[in-house]
Amino acid sequence: MHPHCIVCGTDNENGGLGLEFSLCDDGSVEAVFPCHERFQGYRDILHGGVTSALLDGAMTNCLFAHGIVAVTAEMNVRFRHPIKLGMPLTLRAKITHQQSPLYIVEAGLIQENQLRAKSVGKFMEQRDESERQLSMFS
Repeated sequence: MHPHCIVCGTDNENGGLGLEFSLCDDGSVEAVFPCHERFQGYRDILHGGVTSALLDGAMTNCLFAHGIVAVTAEMNVRFRHPIKLGMPLTLRAKITHQQSPLYIVEAGLIQENQLRAKSVGKFMEQRDESERQLSMFS
């Protein structure tokens, strides 16, 4: 959807994460992140900013999987347990409420069958370019 995205883009010249999300039967999306050591925050733990970016990317890609182009308006992250480096991390996201142009999406990061971080985000559907330019002056 957006090839230069740091999370899911395949054309990011600066070494984006290149995650590939799959649509599941229940309408959620899922991807796996290998948690390389280069993303360390505190010793042997995934950086909190990377954790937040992964959650945001999962929620956005869930919307994309349903044909919805929206941007993050608000995001609440809960860090439940440390995310270990060098171990695969499963990202999951699902739309929990939709009333266009507002969508509420939840995401979770699971490692070793344990929910390590979760997020609830509010997303606003993108309007076309001419409407966005007009709204800047409103």
